[in-house]
Amino acid sequence: MEFIEGMEFIKELILDSSLNPSRHPNPTLWRESLNAYHIKFDCMASNCSILIECEYLDLVISSAQKAIIEAWRIEHKFSRYQQNNTFSDIHSKPDAIQKLDDETTQLMLFAHHAFHASEGLFDITSGILRRAWKFDGSDNLPTQKVIDTLLTKVGWNSLGWDLSEPSLLTLPSGMELDFGGIGKEYAVDKMLNICRFTLSKTKAAILINCGGDLACSGRRLNGESWKVGIESINDHTNAKHVIALSSGALATSGDSRRFLIKDGVRYSHVLNPINGWALTDAPRSVTVAAPTCVNAGILSTLALLQGAEANHFLESLNMPYWLSISD
Repeated sequence: MEFIEGMEFIKELILDSSLNPSRHPNPTLWRESLNAYHIKFDCMASNCSILIECEYLDLVISSAQKAIIEAWRIEHKFSRYQQNNTFSDIHSKPDAIQKLDDETTQLMLFAHHAFHASEGLFDITSGILRRAWKFDGSDNLPTQKVIDTLLTKVGWNSLGWDLSEPSLLTLPSGMELDFGGIGKEYAVDKMLNICRFTLSKTKAAILINCGGDLACSGRRLNGESWKVGIESINDHTNAKHVIALSSGALATSGDSRRFLIKDGVRYSHVLNPINGWALTDAPRSVTVAAPTCVNAGILSTLALLQGAEANHFLESLNMPYWLSISD
């Protein structure tokens, strides 16, 4: 168990193992100050936390447990690394008409709108391109032939899916869906809603943080904004910007941890689904503020996909943003 400077460890939160399919460590509960609590947990390959200000510790624990169980459920349901889940079930039935549940249908609708708003740059069928790109510390680039072969299996419009019947899907053989581009942000929004509901009958302030993607219920109980840092792209222990967040959400996209360098050119792990190539002219990091974390996440990713035009794109949004080219 880690030691967190300036906070008092209270206890582990023991959750039923059947609600923890990925076998994460138990969450830990910490007190920052009187009626201010941090709940730390792992999810979606990220360090996550729920910050709650409330005078009733039992409600803090209850709301945090419900939110974490929901995040773990979403992680398991849509993970490509798990078996016996919705993701594997969809991919086990190629070329067959499938009936999607309401939640998966909603994510397909998110993906549909993001694809069209981005003119094809946000495409959840493009995950298959990771077979060509290995961001493992090497400088190995894929061949154009390999990329071209994979691109035959990429394309939202190639899916057997229509807006008029969004709960029906036919996944063509060889194609894949990848909900990773919206899954974590979706989980953040769901966690916030669960905490809000559980704490609705008392005064409370909530901040959800899942690997740097954030959403809050509003200002802190003392009326101040939450102070959150945007990680420096070259020093992950320090914040380059400190933002005052009083409503809505923040999401960050970037390549500070996953990239490769070949002949002095930096290739981002963010891939263009139209040509199959990694970005080489995009900002190192983009953070966007939006009403929901899903919206912020899609917009920050779209900004990166604009490459050198990212700043122009962000200016057109009329939303707060923070962009890092280099430190």
